[in-house]
Amino acid sequence: MNKATTTDISGVAPAASLAASSPDGLVVKFAADDPLPLDGGGTLTPYEIAYQTYGTLNSAKSNVVLVFHALTGDQHAANIHPVTGKPGWWETMVGPGKPIDTNLLYVICANIIGGCMGSTGPCSIDPATSKPYGLKFPVITVADMVRAQIRLLDRLEIPDLFCAIGGSMGGMQVLELAASYGDRLFAAVPIASAARHSSQNIAFHEVGRQAVMADPHWHGGRYLEEDTNPRKGLAVARMAAHITYLSDEALHRKFGRNLQDRDRLAFGFDADFQVESYLRHQGYRFVDRFDANSYLYITRAMDYFDLSAEHGGILANAFKNTKTRFCVVSFTSDWLYPTRDSREIVHALNAVAANVSFVEIESDNGHDSFLLDEPEFFATVSGFVNAAARARGLEIVPQDAAFSGG
Repeated sequence: MNKATTTDISGVAPAASLAASSPDGLVVKFAADDPLPLDGGGTLTPYEIAYQTYGTLNSAKSNVVLVFHALTGDQHAANIHPVTGKPGWWETMVGPGKPIDTNLLYVICANIIGGCMGSTGPCSIDPATSKPYGLKFPVITVADMVRAQIRLLDRLEIPDLFCAIGGSMGGMQVLELAASYGDRLFAAVPIASAARHSSQNIAFHEVGRQAVMADPHWHGGRYLEEDTNPRKGLAVARMAAHITYLSDEALHRKFGRNLQDRDRLAFGFDADFQVESYLRHQGYRFVDRFDANSYLYITRAMDYFDLSAEHGGILANAFKNTKTRFCVVSFTSDWLYPTRDSREIVHALNAVAANVSFVEIESDNGHDSFLLDEPEFFATVSGFVNAAARARGLEIVPQDAAFSGG
């Protein structure tokens, strides 16, 4: 097995952020003679995958957890983000003594291909032209994302995984991994996800893509060459998507019809209401850390996801003969990936007599519940992971008897 070619990319961070970030930023480079086959035909070559690690890899390499990020996430799950300077998107879940306990487990979180935080994507340089790929970047799928991360594991000489976990698009990747590489996966936790994207979700994504492409600064995807940025279009896309991550109850609790910095209506089109100001803030904060073309490519990959279509139209066939143990989690107020989507996954797993548990968490925080402080959710994941660790025979290893991976 080839040794990984690993480069430190942490230098992209501001000095203050870098000092506060415990893991190093790492990237594995795959040369032109090691292409990644793609579902759409052809290959991606060369390419790079950026990732972060947390915890310590034990000597048997039996304690590895692969965390998959969602659409707008990245590899910075539990460290200070080098661009925003804020805590990682899952710092509530990953770390010492947390549900994914890095006292015991070695966590890897990679930026997906098509992303924009170090992994090869549309803003990367095309070696054939020495210019950013833009729309010349190949269209990718969720299966391509997972295939690339399996390549990463191979390069890191990690033969199998104790657990794979992720929410939303991360949950899709968990399901794809379990279906295509189940012999390498002991436990799986798909959260607030689905085995296929609904027509409603495709419709919301199309609104976002059209907002990006309608921005005059998009330049047919060549905005980096033109030294511009379709910030307004991407901000609108983010605003529309962010509404789907929340619930009516959460929006009402946070904002109601409260006015923003005024005591009466302005009778104009500034942000009269707090909820308007909040959405504008979310939109314009997002464009500082995300690439517009990456948004197009990743949403399209999610739209294409349909695990049953890859298995004769029968979802249960995707998990036939699986030995992986599953914990499927949904949230009561999630209307983007409602509980019925999770139940469909559970029914398919039951149909093949898989080891599966299912929990629907009571929450009014909508789809974003898996990113927020939800004690019942924490207890569910912690209980499942700890039970799976005991079944795996995992124990906390003294520091001098273990070695650090990556």
